[in-house]
Amino acid sequence: MRILIRSFAALWGTNWDMIPESHSLHGLFGELIHLHFDREIGLRDPEVQDYIVNVLAEFCETEQMFKIRNAGERPLDDVGEMLLEADPVYGPAPSFDRERQVRKHIGDYTMFLAGMFPESINHFRLRRQRLENFVDFIKAGKESYFIVSKFDQFEYARLAPLFGKLSAEFEPCVYGLNLVKGDLDEMQHPITQQVRQIVM
Repeated sequence: MRILIRSFAALWGTNWDMIPESHSLHGLFGELIHLHFDREIGLRDPEVQDYIVNVLAEFCETEQMFKIRNAGERPLDDVGEMLLEADPVYGPAPSFDRERQVRKHIGDYTMFLAGMFPESINHFRLRRQRLENFVDFIKAGKESYFIVSKFDQFEYARLAPLFGKLSAEFEPCVYGLNLVKGDLDEMQHPITQQVRQIVM
């Protein structure tokens, strides 16, 4: 998994510290997301689109992909383990705030992987025993965003409807990310690079 993320980072040849909104990569993600979501998917919600752009930019930093850690400070990359970590009743989550934090990450993580690296999901499942072998990625992502949307009081009230929309539109968002991945792959194709050199 980390190898795929590093190759994604190497593809763009940059330092991958947290990418500010002014960075051209953030702009590229924004253009591609807005293009595909507006024209091909019909999900013309700027709040959802901007959130997904921010997830892409955030996950350019590998550490952000694996920021959820267990009690032993081991980064979790298994969705099944993350689901256990999010449980405030029978699991180790010390509070409902921790549940929200982990569930939000599960939604982001599963949407990102299912959209940008769908081939990695089964690749890693076939190579070793993992709890996520028993987890439906799409269902886990939708459910996690739905749970986050139910945190609708106090400081979370403003963002709760966004996560409700992300849950309801999870599959179209994954499809949109897959279209973005196709564009990014095409931009790296030798023919595209030759045309860019000729035009520039």
